[in-house]
Amino acid sequence: MDQGGLKSVVISVDKVYKRYAQADTTVEVLQDVQMQVASQEMVAIVGPSGAGKSTLLHLIGGLDRPTQGRICCAGIDLSQLSDRRLADFRSRRVGFIFQFHHLLPEFSALENTMMPALIQRRPKQEIEHQARQLLASVGLADRLHHRPGALSGGEQQRVAVARALINTPDVLLADEPTGNLDRATGQTIQTLLRQLNQELGQTFVVVTHDQKFAAHMDRVISLVDGKVSAA
Repeated sequence: MDQGGLKSVVISVDKVYKRYAQADTTVEVLQDVQMQVASQEMVAIVGPSGAGKSTLLHLIGGLDRPTQGRICCAGIDLSQLSDRRLADFRSRRVGFIFQFHHLLPEFSALENTMMPALIQRRPKQEIEHQARQLLASVGLADRLHHRPGALSGGEQQRVAVARALINTPDVLLADEPTGNLDRATGQTIQTLLRQLNQELGQTFVVVTHDQKFAAHMDRVISLVDGKVSAA
């Protein structure tokens, strides 16, 4: 919500640590990470491989839990949720886009887009109308009934973007969304995400190795050895 030019905080990460036991040692993936993301902001998370970028994204989206610290997303303290409620939070409040689109090959673009909302048992007619609008907004109005195998890599990723938006999430998390695409197609996806940010007021947190992509974000957070080096 925008009040007098001030936008509300939609993501708050407070002193978060993530550790994994590995053989006889403990691997510290994230250390004392603190960050905030405002509503409608586009934030890039950058850093070398192994810096903990994807781990942080997964914690923000409730795909995993921190070893220590607190994460609030869309006004909800994720540490207070049971596994069942956390799963419900993920499906209703967060949209995910990954490097590999994970579309179901036996279903059309329209059916793939509708899937998360069908799982929520929303009215089918309402879902289909929304899915058609979303696919049109990402430039696929004439590809509704094509299965993934008949779509290009960029078109498949556009379907994945529409699918991520079908439940009208508070925040959209993208992990290397252009990493599996050629440069020209990747730039098209970058432009699309910014367009959705501006037209829908969608909040984005994007993990990327692409420095040019990151430079077009509102803000860049750099992770090095599991720590925030600049925010």
